[in-house]
Amino acid sequence: MVYAGAMRDLLARITIRPDQCHGWPCIRGMRIRVADILEMLANGIAADEILRDFPDLEADDIRASLAYAASLAGHPVVVAAE
Repeated sequence: MVYAGAMRDLLARITIRPDQCHGWPCIRGMRIRVADILEMLANGIAADEILRDFPDLEADDIRASLAYAASLAGHPVVVAAE
């Protein structure tokens, strides 16, 4: 389990700016979207390969993307009654 301080440090790497990538969450102000990193991981691309293909990324950026997804997945979803 990730400790609160470590999670906070990872999430600080995620930036959301309306004027960049249409407001999608990105890594450290770069135009590398969190969604793109998550999609690559979901498609079986290894973290070390992602880091080779994107030399400006750091291993903690990939962990930050996963932490961001985990933080969203942990929120309850309210479904309206039919």
